[in-house]
Amino acid sequence: METYIRRIIADALILSGAIVAGHVVAAETYPLKPVRVIVAFPPGGFVDLGARVMSGPLGTALGQQVVIDNRGGAGGIVGTELAARAVADGHTLVVGSAGTHGVNQSLYRKLPYNVLRDFQPVTRLADGPSILAVHPSFPARSVKELIGLSRARPGQIMYASAGSGTSTHLAAALFEHLAQVKFIHVPYKGGGPMIVDVVAGQVPVTFGTAASVSPHTKSGRLRGLAVTGGQRSATLPDLPTIAESGVPGYEMLNWLGVFAPTGTPRAVVEKLNGEIMRIMRLPEVRDRLNAQGAEPSPLATEAFTVFVKNEVEKWAKVVAATGMTVE
Repeated sequence: METYIRRIIADALILSGAIVAGHVVAAETYPLKPVRVIVAFPPGGFVDLGARVMSGPLGTALGQQVVIDNRGGAGGIVGTELAARAVADGHTLVVGSAGTHGVNQSLYRKLPYNVLRDFQPVTRLADGPSILAVHPSFPARSVKELIGLSRARPGQIMYASAGSGTSTHLAAALFEHLAQVKFIHVPYKGGGPMIVDVVAGQVPVTFGTAASVSPHTKSGRLRGLAVTGGQRSATLPDLPTIAESGVPGYEMLNWLGVFAPTGTPRAVVEKLNGEIMRIMRLPEVRDRLNAQGAEPSPLATEAFTVFVKNEVEKWAKVVAATGMTVE
């Protein structure tokens, strides 16, 4: 019996050593082929911007091509589920957001993945506020005027979002809840298609990300009323916050981060974290994000893991308070 136990222990040690060695080799040789980065939205929105700002420098650092794979649909669920089911070897990543990896966990009753169970956070990329903006033909020139019009015409004013469950949807839902107004929700399949119709005047109001909205407010094709963050944005200093414009307690901040499927070797995750954090601190990357109203905000893997857990818990409370659900 004693010999048998010794043999089991020896085999276990050999196996664990092989696993550790395998992870070391994986980190040293990774990547063995092009890395696919899934973006669960069409091109042109905030999530897509963050992925593309990162992808070029990351490909150079890894010595392999980094390919953006846009898989829009169902408020980011289609692409996010695809990433959750991918082989956990570091060759498939996903850029998640406050919507896909924060809000959706509570918003959807039958989500086909679990954010905390099925994903390994790698690092946060950037964050920034959304902008409450209207088409120039729309009569409201301030948040207070928008609230007044909404109360005079309850359930008649339309707003566009990048899809049910996205940060643009939640920003509007939180506004409705706190300002005690009611809009008509017009969901799109991403920030790109959404902003095209808002600029064209098809839908007059949006709570779009700064990345998708600010170029149009600067050109005059849209009118910015306020930012959704808790304080004024350093890149958009002339816009007040929604909270200071008549909706006390309002705060909504977008964020982006890189995730790998659960089970991805720890050493590979650490290698990705180190390279991406370095990339997000490059002046040219910061400048590209700043031009779109966003700021780089990379985090170490452990800190980002805690951050994601807190986001899921925070939005569960918001969803419960607003009574929102999406089938």
